[in-house]
Amino acid sequence: MEEVDVEPTTTLIPGIDVTQKHLGFVWGPGDILVYETKYKATGAPSADQGCPSVHVVRKDEDIYSPILRKLFNESHHIFVGLQKIKDDVPSKNKKSQFVSISKHYRSVIRACMEELQQVAVSTRDAILGAQYNNQLSILLAVEIIWNLCEVLFIEAAPAGALQLHLLDWVRLHKADVDEKAQEVLQSESPTEHPAYWDVVTSYVLQGRTDEARQVLVKQASFQPAARAMFKLLDSLLMKMPIFSPGGTQTLTEFDVEWRHWREECDRCLQDNSFASNRHLEAICKILVGDEDTLLEHKDLLGTWYHFLVTRLLYSHPTVKPTELHYYAQSSMDMFLDTRSGPEPLDSILLAAFEFDIHQVIKDCSFALNNWWFVAHLTDLLDHCKLLQSHNLHFGSNLREFLLLEYASGLFSHHSLWQLAVGYFDHCPEFGRVYLELQVERVPLDSERKALKVLRICEQRQMAEQVRSICKIMAKRALRNNRLGSALSWSIRAKDAAFATLISERFLQDYCAHGTFSDLDLIDNLGSAMLLSDRLTFLGQYREFHKLYGETRFAEAATLLLSLMTAKIAPQSFWMTLLTDALPLLEQRQVIFSADQTYELMHCLEELTAGNAGPSLDQSMQDADIETTKVELLRLALARNLAQAIVKEGTVEG
Repeated sequence: MEEVDVEPTTTLIPGIDVTQKHLGFVWGPGDILVYETKYKATGAPSADQGCPSVHVVRKDEDIYSPILRKLFNESHHIFVGLQKIKDDVPSKNKKSQFVSISKHYRSVIRACMEELQQVAVSTRDAILGAQYNNQLSILLAVEIIWNLCEVLFIEAAPAGALQLHLLDWVRLHKADVDEKAQEVLQSESPTEHPAYWDVVTSYVLQGRTDEARQVLVKQASFQPAARAMFKLLDSLLMKMPIFSPGGTQTLTEFDVEWRHWREECDRCLQDNSFASNRHLEAICKILVGDEDTLLEHKDLLGTWYHFLVTRLLYSHPTVKPTELHYYAQSSMDMFLDTRSGPEPLDSILLAAFEFDIHQVIKDCSFALNNWWFVAHLTDLLDHCKLLQSHNLHFGSNLREFLLLEYASGLFSHHSLWQLAVGYFDHCPEFGRVYLELQVERVPLDSERKALKVLRICEQRQMAEQVRSICKIMAKRALRNNRLGSALSWSIRAKDAAFATLISERFLQDYCAHGTFSDLDLIDNLGSAMLLSDRLTFLGQYREFHKLYGETRFAEAATLLLSLMTAKIAPQSFWMTLLTDALPLLEQRQVIFSADQTYELMHCLEELTAGNAGPSLDQSMQDADIETTKVELLRLALARNLAQAIVKEGTVEG
């Protein structure tokens, strides 16, 4: 079950007999869990409860944290860059790339940890501070696991170098030693500070012999009588062999040198060289890998895996990767209290030391509160060819399953949903199907957001989703009487029926006000006007007005007549067209020829004939005005016909 970050709200459901029915639970859109609350053992509700309760709980509140959103954004860029690494690149070159990418992921995690630490300290809200600390502890565990996986799986350090990487891992996650050392060294009398020997011992436990020697110098100068003893230990610390992976020394040569050094340390103990100083003797016992002495310093080690690394450093520094699991299990058994079982983090780290990658991923999926970590780590491991083909019951592999789950969670956020698209793009089997389903759930709050979603769908040739988005936006614009926007969306959707409807609204609006709205859109319809006959008419009718405004009367007259004779214009709009023809008929020069005038007359008679009566009645709101219009048109047409006949006869003569 996922972590519940907020107090759930309670909704009462009336009319349900809980003694007869029980509610189930299901993950819904936006990662919402609905489930039945607990009742008495008898199954009946308590006395003060009239009906059952349902809690609504957000599955993952982390995506609503501004700081963690930075983690999601930055890791998305790293993820996309990782997908661009080509398969034909030599494996040796790819390994360094993969290690670099892993370190990049960890740097983003650490940056978020530092910011969380700052806000947790500065906030005065106790609840918010607890939330920040909780997120910080989760990120700390994530970084520890990722770093270990990087060492064991991605970098795959061999014997010798492995111990050095594990030391770096422990030092990175046990940084309080330096803070304590600074406090001791800055005090008035460092050698008398209560934490002095803890600092020296902690440095030795981490293999930081140079730092330990620097602190011991102060104690040696303070106790002249014991100077020889301090000098001996300083010599042992200075002589401690450190393997150099890039050097000329072989692993066998290093092992021989290390064994000679350890024998020297052991002789010092046998000779009781440090018997008079229990602190120096304890340090020498640590150098020979005495497990009882190490366990006496549990408080300084802090964790069983720190104990493991220190134990290996002073007893088996050339440990091979295949031997790690034995030492890890025994170290955990020795260090942890047998009465309490291991924590989830302990189990995950142990699985990593056992090189059980699938168990690490499985345990992290259960223990962590979102899919971010397992999705990105699994993807990186898969690119490293470290995951065997692990198909799930529905056909997808483990990598794709985790990426799909993570991306689906991002889609519930108002802005992070755009990141999810990049993850779906790199899921070859089910990514497109998931994207198609999730895109339909994105709330289209504004045209800007709708355009973003539309661009994503168009780039991926998701024709059905493109049409759906455009239809939704077109209907919304039409409801708000934004005809231009509605027409633009319907054209984009290639919806002929809706474009026809909006064109009708444009024409009605023109009849009511005498002007067109959204002229820029209509003027630039281009080939889009061919989507429907009504849209074609709208575009051509607007063209007529432009020609008329430019005093190109002959072209305007020809276009107007063709709209009627070619049956492009709806008959209900003929009276408007004939009325538009009146100014042309009244011009001093003859615009319409005799044949064109006859056609106009024919259109007028067809409009006023009995078979067209219903259409005429529908367009005539005032019978007297319409009758006057018809009479004026007949008069103008007759006068124009006479003038056209005279003009044409004169030209022929």
